[in-house]
Amino acid sequence: MSEPNKLDQALKAFIGGDRGVFGGGYVTSADTNTIDYITIRTTGNAIDFGDLTSAIEAVGATSNGSNERGVFAGGYATPTVNVIEYITITSPSNATDFGDLPSALNSLAATSNGTNERGVFAGGATVNIISYITISTLGNATDFGDLTSTRLSHAGTSNGTNERGIFGGGVSSNVIDYITINSPSNADDFGDLTVARRALASTSNTTNERGVFGGGTTGVTTNVVDYVTISSTGNATYFGDLTEPRYTLTSTSNETNERGVFAGGYISYNIIDYITINSPSNASDFGDLAAGNRYPSACSNGTDERGIFGGGIVGGNRSNIISYITINSTGNASDFGDLSTARQQLKAVNN
Repeated sequence: MSEPNKLDQALKAFIGGDRGVFGGGYVTSADTNTIDYITIRTTGNAIDFGDLTSAIEAVGATSNGSNERGVFAGGYATPTVNVIEYITITSPSNATDFGDLPSALNSLAATSNGTNERGVFAGGATVNIISYITISTLGNATDFGDLTSTRLSHAGTSNGTNERGIFGGGVSSNVIDYITINSPSNADDFGDLTVARRALASTSNTTNERGVFGGGTTGVTTNVVDYVTISSTGNATYFGDLTEPRYTLTSTSNETNERGVFAGGYISYNIIDYITINSPSNASDFGDLAAGNRYPSACSNGTDERGIFGGGIVGGNRSNIISYITINSTGNASDFGDLSTARQQLKAVNN
């Protein structure tokens, strides 16, 4: 199966709480509005949370950490939409209208400063727009400024409550931009990735300020992992290599305990790799997913050490599989349960 041109990245999830939420995605030639949830600490099939206001894929999503609100923005819904909607992560129900993005966008990147309540959405389609919301306050997104260039299929992360967000890569781009999340303005040039690429994955260790970018493609698939110190600026430094080149992979971490994991990717790899975020070196084999999977989504419950992978494409078919790992150990992923609907290019958030 050829790669769809609506590429997506996995959300970097903030720590705190124990509920994981999966929203939207692409199901059997159509987009879905399904929202499911799981309790990350236990296993079992996903439970219906409610519905998004429209069926959608390639959506941007973020949350305000332990303060319980998750938001989904934009996405590809034939046509692309500008909708922002929200859920209360601890209270299953249909998503509620939050407001609108300044324009219809898909394949955008999103991040937030966690409990400090600001969510930002950057790029998407063929624009350089950055907009922001106050996650606890309903309303349309407000113009934040602009990225230094148009971008889609890029990756975003932040150093959490320390207020810096970064966006790296994208179609034909090695650019890393940064913003101060609590201070609207145009993004500034942070530096460059070591390799220009799209459909990469990113994660970070919030307390020690390191952001890592892994995998991706420029037409030639790469295994490169590079890193930056989020609180400073400069070109990314080579960190090491994934065990295999791949893109449309996903990533998450156990935050303060320093381990980042990269899972799945094109072409249908079942690989899970891990790195110690504060110690540059090649990734090591963690174990395997149950099957090769591209376009999965990931989240974790931070300091409690469980990483979750849901959905994607397995063996040419969309998947409803949820699997989990204990991030601080190694081993194959175990079956967690099932999403209510098999789908790809979904987004995951946790509280």
